[in-house]
Amino acid sequence: MDRTTKHNKAMAKQKAAVDEGIAKADTERGVSVLLTGDGKGKTSSAFGMVIRARGYNQKVGIVQFIKGAQPSGEEVFVREHLAEVTLFQMGTGFTWDTQDRDGDIAAAQRTWQQAKDMLSDASYDLVVLDELTYMLAFDYLPEDEVISAITSRPESQSVVVTGRGGGPALREVMDTISEVKEVKHAYRAGIRARQGVDY
Repeated sequence: MDRTTKHNKAMAKQKAAVDEGIAKADTERGVSVLLTGDGKGKTSSAFGMVIRARGYNQKVGIVQFIKGAQPSGEEVFVREHLAEVTLFQMGTGFTWDTQDRDGDIAAAQRTWQQAKDMLSDASYDLVVLDELTYMLAFDYLPEDEVISAITSRPESQSVVVTGRGGGPALREVMDTISEVKEVKHAYRAGIRARQGVDY
C-alpha cells in the first residue's frame, strides 16, 4: 500500500470515529468549564472564550476575584473594545499583598454577590469567574453556596471558572476540566513579567 492510500484510509477511519462521537453528543445545554493547574494561560483561555462568545453576539459577564488593583491587558481590552461585556473586579489585588483577611473576605463576598446575580440571570450566555478557586482555597466563600449557584444556573448558560486547585467538590460538578501544566516559566529564570504576554 502506498503512502497516500495509507493516509487516506487512516483519515477515513478517524473521520468515522469523529462523526460517531458528534452523533452521540445530542444533549443541548450550557456547560461548566474549570481551567486549573499551575501553568500560565488559564485566564487567557477564559478570555478567548469571551471573544468567541461575542463573535456570536452572546451576552457575557466576567467577575474577577483577586484582580483589579493592577490593570491587565484583558481588562483594558474589554473596557475599551467590548463595552457590551459586563466586567466586575474585586479590586483588592493579590491576597498576599493586602494581608488583610477580614477585608479580603468582605471584598470576596461583595464580589460573589455580583457573580450570583449573573449565575441566576438567564440572559447571560457565558459567565466567567476568574480566580474563583482561590476564594474557596482561602475559605473566603462558602463552598456549598458556590457549587449550588453553579449547578442551579439557567440551563442554557455556560460558566468558566479559573484558578489553581478548586477542590474535589468543585471538580465533581464541572462538565469540562482542563489542567494547564507548567513545564518551564521565564519568571524562574529571572525574566520579568512582560506586558501583553503575562498581564
